[in-house]
Amino acid sequence: MSTAQPRVIALAGNPNVGKSTLFNALTGGRQHVGNWPGKTVEKKEGWATLDGQDVLIVDLPGAYSLAAYSVEEIVARDYLLRSRPNAVVAVADAANLERNLYLVCQLIELGAPLILALNMSDMARGRGLKIDVPALSEALGGIPVVEVIGTRSVGLDALRAAILRRDSTPPPLRLTYDPPVEAEIAALGRLIEDDAELARTIPPRWLAIRLLENDPHLAEQLDSRPVLRQAAQEAVARLTEALGDDPEIVLTDRRYSFIEGVVSGALVRSAGSTETASDRADHIITHRFWGLPIFLLLMWLVFQITANVSAPLIDWVDGVIAGPVTRWAEALLAAAGLGGGWLESLLVDGVIAGVGGVLVFVPLLVLLYITLGLLEDTGYMARAAFIMDRVMRLVGLHGKSFLPLLIGFGCTVPAIYATRTLENERDRKLTGFISTFMSCGARLPVYVLFAGVFFGAQSGSVIFALYLLGIATAIGTGLVFKRFVYPSQEPRSFVMELPPYRLPNLSTILAQTRERTRGFIRNATTIILVSSVVVWLLGALPANLDLSRFDAVEPQESLFGSISGAIAPVFAPAGFGNWQAAGSLITGFVAKEVVVSTMSQIYTTDTPAEAAEAAPPSLLEDAGEIVTSLGAALALTAQELVNIVPRTVNLIPGAAMPEANFLGIAPEEEDTAALGLALTGAFTPLSALAFMVFVLLYTPCMTATAAMRHEFGGRWTILQMSYAALVAWGAAALIFQGGVLLGVGG
Repeated sequence: MSTAQPRVIALAGNPNVGKSTLFNALTGGRQHVGNWPGKTVEKKEGWATLDGQDVLIVDLPGAYSLAAYSVEEIVARDYLLRSRPNAVVAVADAANLERNLYLVCQLIELGAPLILALNMSDMARGRGLKIDVPALSEALGGIPVVEVIGTRSVGLDALRAAILRRDSTPPPLRLTYDPPVEAEIAALGRLIEDDAELARTIPPRWLAIRLLENDPHLAEQLDSRPVLRQAAQEAVARLTEALGDDPEIVLTDRRYSFIEGVVSGALVRSAGSTETASDRADHIITHRFWGLPIFLLLMWLVFQITANVSAPLIDWVDGVIAGPVTRWAEALLAAAGLGGGWLESLLVDGVIAGVGGVLVFVPLLVLLYITLGLLEDTGYMARAAFIMDRVMRLVGLHGKSFLPLLIGFGCTVPAIYATRTLENERDRKLTGFISTFMSCGARLPVYVLFAGVFFGAQSGSVIFALYLLGIATAIGTGLVFKRFVYPSQEPRSFVMELPPYRLPNLSTILAQTRERTRGFIRNATTIILVSSVVVWLLGALPANLDLSRFDAVEPQESLFGSISGAIAPVFAPAGFGNWQAAGSLITGFVAKEVVVSTMSQIYTTDTPAEAAEAAPPSLLEDAGEIVTSLGAALALTAQELVNIVPRTVNLIPGAAMPEANFLGIAPEEEDTAALGLALTGAFTPLSALAFMVFVLLYTPCMTATAAMRHEFGGRWTILQMSYAALVAWGAAALIFQGGVLLGVGG
């Protein structure tokens, strides 16, 4: 008994036209977010129930055309060609009809069964624009045209009804070109029709048009058909001579002429239509001089939210995992007679610690995705790209790349995931690559410890210099890649329709946040869990593999200590060629803040034991502590949110606005006196500076590496890890050896 295939509906449209809003409104919570096969472009699918039928909705990447100039356009076009959905809903911004109809024209040429959804129709009316829907439908060959307001779910019933009625019959409209062009299209079409396999895969007329437009992506796919490629090249040459211009330009002009006729017959502009509120706001927000300070202020706010506002909740999650969850696991193992052995160590130090390493990032990611969603949904993200484009093009990137780099100062993990806001795969890869040199907050404990011990009152200047060095390294890496990796690929001039400012849709933002956070946990957990168990296993095994001493061996005598000792000579040119430093850097791969805790374990072995071990809390006491600490964490989160204002004001020289302290808690200071004393015997100020530089620049933590592999693939991740390690070693060795030559110290 065969099962009927579900109806498949694709959503297509330009970026910033509200496709995601319509997708969420149609599918609700029945969504799945992943990546297109072989691509880092986000793939969204969801199920909708229309008149009792389950319909699969596929949200295609935003594209301005099907010309395949970007990976998003390639993904959208290939899906439409290969999957042949039952219908395509072309979502258009009703206030920018002419620009949006270009993609609609190409979809008509492709033969797709179309429905045109005019989104944000209320904004169009607010700008004095009135669209004659029946006239527009007739001009486009009778395709259904529906006015919708996605943010308010207006017109969705009419859209659902149109989807149910739409069948796979191609539209009757056929856009015609000048006679010489039509003659060449017909000739190429006959050649394509003679190739039964090709004609079955790609509509012959559409392929002939694309060949006349010199589509490089399609040309590569026709390498096995040299006769057709040769015929297309000869046709292009004949048209160029006959028309006196590139056929691609001629075909594009014809489409816009058609669009102009459609718009003139279907769009009425009110005599009172003037400059909109969005236009007036853009005079300030995208101003040549004021635009950049406004952008930096907003990015400062994003940085404060991701780095500081999430910190109390991160600490709470960490405390729950390290406290009650760990104690409950130990109690369960003890009750089962398995406590106190290697199995407990594996579960607590390997499994729970590994999973906890993922979960502690969840509050930060949630706030990041909400913040990015707000900026995107209000329409500001497009302005940010416009403002920063000129600056970022110096290193071969777009303006949108600046936001992930800024977030990298808080945490590299969300910085890598924030590259999803970039439309081009090359930009995403390069931005993710250099984002690891932005000094994340996890490195700060190492800086504070070493700078405080070795540089005293100058520690603040030293730490600030490290941040500047990270920025300089990122810029230098961008220039290197621009020169050697992408030498022939200048940053594309990206065409962007600035969407009108609008109130954000909270349900859309929360839905995106939920799916992206779920994807992070699902894709990162396995790698981190395995890596944590491997690190634990190396620390539990004796170097001589005497299993009788398993999980009962001193650190320097473990396999971990042996490996650290073998690696240590590599760091001798940088001034810290001992196994303790090497081992700390190895564990720093798990998390950079672990460098300090590892050093505490290795260097301070004479810590006095507690006089009396307190009885562990009961289950009820633990549960009460979880609730109480959550309340305190929420209060501190609100405090951090409020303190964004004084911290921002205090950026002004001479300003000293007091910060809020809701719970009256004084900042805690970690007691590192014993560790500091031990470090002065193992490092000099010069080798300590070199060590800090290495921590700044070397391979990012395990979570960031997992995120990079998830986003960009294994080969790119290995390249980044190798490059970062070499740059870190070179910079640290240069500082130490240069200091020795200058007589600064050794």
